[in-house]
Amino acid sequence: MSIGADPRSAAGLYERKWERFSVNRQGMLMTVGFDLAAPKMRSCKLVDVSQGGASFVVTTTIGLPLHYYLSIVGVASRIGCAEVYRNDNRIGVQFIKEIDEELLHTIVRSDYFTGGVSNKPKQDDRRYMVGVEKAGVGSALS
Repeated sequence: MSIGADPRSAAGLYERKWERFSVNRQGMLMTVGFDLAAPKMRSCKLVDVSQGGASFVVTTTIGLPLHYYLSIVGVASRIGCAEVYRNDNRIGVQFIKEIDEELLHTIVRSDYFTGGVSNKPKQDDRRYMVGVEKAGVGSALS
């Protein structure tokens, strides 16, 4: 039996089903209690997203159930989520129903246009009159 034929081989064990996209978007988690009273809203910050799931950060996980809806600011859809992991304030979810490519591209594109994620490393701001600071006030520059 070859290595590729074994379904438990190391190559296939950790492969992802969907491509992930890093985003920096605000979102809201909407939970509905058993009493079907007014939904409770909680803000979150989306870290990455794929067709099958997402991860985000919340200020606190206290009282957050394992199933809720995710609304992303600027996107009209609500996405049903089932929690997969919690690591302190970072949460990973699997979508109840995969989102289509068009919605995924809308989320990623709108993040790009609003300047949420940049592939360029952040550069230090140039200070005005840098050379004057080094020479000091009143000293002769030669």
